[in-house]
Amino acid sequence: MVYWKFFTPITLAAVALLTPQPNGTAITLADGTTYFLHPPRLLGAVATQDGTNIWSASYYFTLVFPETADEPLRTIVIAQQGGLGRPIINANTVQVYEGTRTRQGKDVPIAASQFDSNAQTLTLTFDPPIQPGRILTIRLNPVRNPAIAGTYLYGVTTFPVGTQPFGHFIGVGQIRIYDSNQD
Repeated sequence: MVYWKFFTPITLAAVALLTPQPNGTAITLADGTTYFLHPPRLLGAVATQDGTNIWSASYYFTLVFPETADEPLRTIVIAQQGGLGRPIINANTVQVYEGTRTRQGKDVPIAASQFDSNAQTLTLTFDPPIQPGRILTIRLNPVRNPAIAGTYLYGVTTFPVGTQPFGHFIGVGQIRIYDSNQD
């Protein structure tokens, strides 16, 4: 009996997505969409200063880019998803490096860094793309912390190289800002 007749095209596409590709290449669909085999993971986010209206704060986002990703990392997007204030990020001072906040390694060159203040979105593009097997930390420097205390949520999405890269949402970084005027 031939069992392949019982599989739908959707089932076959799902099996193709879940099957590791030979030669260490990422998953690529017929339409050219590329996926990480194992996308990066967000380890967390932290602010160096957590009071309202502080000018010297930095926000750190640390992620693990596993060796098994099988495709270089081209783009990272960090988008504010929660919080009443709208901190302005200075895109020219963003730093990306290997390692963690407390164990900084070598800098990773950023080809383009853009902050969209309307969408509250920072887009980082790397050329050359970042190879798998690293821990990466992104340091953002807001012009100042928001004037409104609260929990600020930042969604982090990563994109592999390719003509049609699929964005993998890897988690939410939480930055808590407290009212500086309260004792």
